[in-house]
Amino acid sequence: MSPRITPALLQASVELTAQVLRFDRPADKVLSDYFRKHRQLGQNERAFLAETVYAGLRRKRLIDHVLAEAGPMQAEKRSPLAEARAFAWATLVRLRGFNVRELAPNEKSEAAQWLQRVKAAGRGDLPFEVRCDLPDWVVARLRACLPADELLCLAEALQQPAPLDLRVNLLKADREEVLEQLTAAGIRAMPTPYSPTGIRLPDKPALQRHPLFLEGVIEVQDEGSQLLVHLLAPRRGEMVADFCAGAGGKTLAMAALMRSTGRVYAFDVSEHRLAKLRPRLARSGASNIDARLIASEHDAKLGRLAGKLDRVLVDAPCTGLGTLRRNPDLKWRQHEADLEALTRKQLSILSAAARLLKPGGRLVYATCSLLPEENEAVVEAFLREHPEFRPLSAQRLLAMQSIGLDAGALPSDDYLRLMPHVHGTDGFFAAAMERVHGF
Repeated sequence: MSPRITPALLQASVELTAQVLRFDRPADKVLSDYFRKHRQLGQNERAFLAETVYAGLRRKRLIDHVLAEAGPMQAEKRSPLAEARAFAWATLVRLRGFNVRELAPNEKSEAAQWLQRVKAAGRGDLPFEVRCDLPDWVVARLRACLPADELLCLAEALQQPAPLDLRVNLLKADREEVLEQLTAAGIRAMPTPYSPTGIRLPDKPALQRHPLFLEGVIEVQDEGSQLLVHLLAPRRGEMVADFCAGAGGKTLAMAALMRSTGRVYAFDVSEHRLAKLRPRLARSGASNIDARLIASEHDAKLGRLAGKLDRVLVDAPCTGLGTLRRNPDLKWRQHEADLEALTRKQLSILSAAARLLKPGGRLVYATCSLLPEENEAVVEAFLREHPEFRPLSAQRLLAMQSIGLDAGALPSDDYLRLMPHVHGTDGFFAAAMERVHGF
């Protein structure tokens, strides 16, 4: 239920929009900091502000197009705050369904007349890039590998909020048990279509205080991310590594599949990200995880494990364009000029991680990017430089676990491609490889 739009709430939406549109910090961080400083805001007010900000970020090109057609709100000097006000108000009217009178009660005022122009603007044929609501450079790269109609379907899927996906911790329960408990609690829940440990909650309830979450029975994790762990398929008693572990969602999933046997190394260059793993690990009941901070992919301490591991997952840092349903600001914070350096880093990380594997060991390279430069191109460059590795069929590896995917995820090659408009997951790419001989 949306709160009544008061002048104070409207001003808060403008202030938040101005901060987010600087694109100097992640949007979720901006919101978190703002709410921490304004503790008087209630739950409904916070939800209103968050939904307004994210709606505008998802359709920024449309709002910019509408504002250009409608003209300025009033004859005032342009400033970041004035531009944020126009953007926030246009978002409320065009994307969130609020009427003019709710924002400007005086129907003859200059603001009300401007809002009427906003309502009428941009109703004709929109440019393709505006319909996609992606930066030009992203559209150009995706058009090179996708037909225009499919690209538009993908873009429209990325404009929608993501559902809430959970992973059931197999160390503590199975999926059917958890589904029964959620249903008994009045929470609408269903199995994810592909991951055997996944549950989808369409209504996205708050779960931070739910016993299932507090006891480590469930973890929030997109179904696509869960499937990456199944592609790695770690076995009981093995030595495996999550090379770019972050907050450890996939690390915990590995430990659960291994029934807390063997050893899972969680490596990351960020102490802050690894710190987020600790409370999750305590809840999970897993006892086989060894979290280690590394200075870089070339950290000397990694040399002690060279040639010893059975499986390594590299979920590489990337543009994150496959996660735009959750992080729509990423498309405006990423820059084409940074892509070349990023792909060099991805190849360097993959090559360093590969050194940890023993002959017969499995390497999985993954990103949540949609761009071929970060995906196929990196894997192909790695295989050229490392003839000791051969590609494996992602389709065959998943089929061995009774996981079947639609053809859109697995075309004629061996790679895994997950797309929001086909599979309802975040966008993911993954390639599985095997070391066939030593160094």
